Amino acid sequence: MATQEGAVTKQRAGLLNGNAEQLARGLGWFSIGLGLAEVLAPRGVARVAGLKGRNAGLIRLFGLREIASGIAIFMQGKRPAGALWSRVVGDALDLTCLGVAFASPDSNKGRVAFATANVLAVTTLDVLCAQQLSNGNGRQAEGGHTRVNNSIVVNGSPAELYRFWHDFENLPRFMKHLESVRVTGAGRSHWVAKAPGGTTVEWDAEVTEDRPNELIAWRSLEHADVYNAGSVRFEPAPGGRGTIIRVELSYDPPGGVVGRAVAKLFGEEPGQQIYDDLRCLKQVIETGEVVVSDGTVWDNGLLTQRPAQPLSNDEGGGQEIGRAQAGR
Repeated sequence: MATQEGAVTKQRAGLLNGNAEQLARGLGWFSIGLGLAEVLAPRGVARVAGLKGRNAGLIRLFGLREIASGIAIFMQGKRPAGALWSRVVGDALDLTCLGVAFASPDSNKGRVAFATANVLAVTTLDVLCAQQLSNGNGRQAEGGHTRVNNSIVVNGSPAELYRFWHDFENLPRFMKHLESVRVTGAGRSHWVAKAPGGTTVEWDAEVTEDRPNELIAWRSLEHADVYNAGSVRFEPAPGGRGTIIRVELSYDPPGGVVGRAVAKLFGEEPGQQIYDDLRCLKQVIETGEVVVSDGTVWDNGLLTQRPAQPLSNDEGGGQEIGRAQAGR
């Protein structure tokens, strides 16, 4: 089993490396194309960006820098992190110049604002790609996945919570990012989940370990839209104060490093998302429904804002666990 898991980890790490390298090549071609436009038609670029025509000389210099950055990306081979970071420096210079232009009374404010937004978008891609390639011997060595560990105390027995979770079709009741889970056979199920931008992703999963009233572990099968693997543990809380549920999850967001950034821009930070799901589970088990405020908006029967929270809590349910352990 360990050998198989190691092979899957290496395969997924290779996929993430490929995503970053492919993005780097795309940014390299973009840099060369933009640079040629700035060198060959600087006045046209100036007009599009809302700048004055006499900036043509400066724009040509920027164009030469863009071309040099693009060539450097291709010359550095599979891990052009240095060239990507040089693009980030150039992006900062571009943004500074656009900021100065925006303050000028002679510039077209609307076009300058539009150009600034586009440069910011490209800068985000440059930074993310550079970080991904720079961490090749760090995060990638761990498989390059987004990893989440979270826990919460629920007023219920391990057996009760195990039975509820083991019926996977219950999961969309408290996991707002899931649209459906359908059991397809012994230990296998089909999952449909929401993704950024109003899209959906699907995958088949199998249970890899099942210890009644203690542990359920799973992983996605080959050709999944989103690779994921995880486990949930059910531990009796000290003093008979319920059950500590511990969730460990590892997954690759759609689009790799870019998808992870988009997800964060949409407010889908993984650790907080899992904790919110566990809060919903706690409320379903303890009250029979998710407790919401009068201002809560529902979409297709699912929460679009966070469930009710305690007045003070520690991320991951640590405060509740601490109170439970204090009863030893």
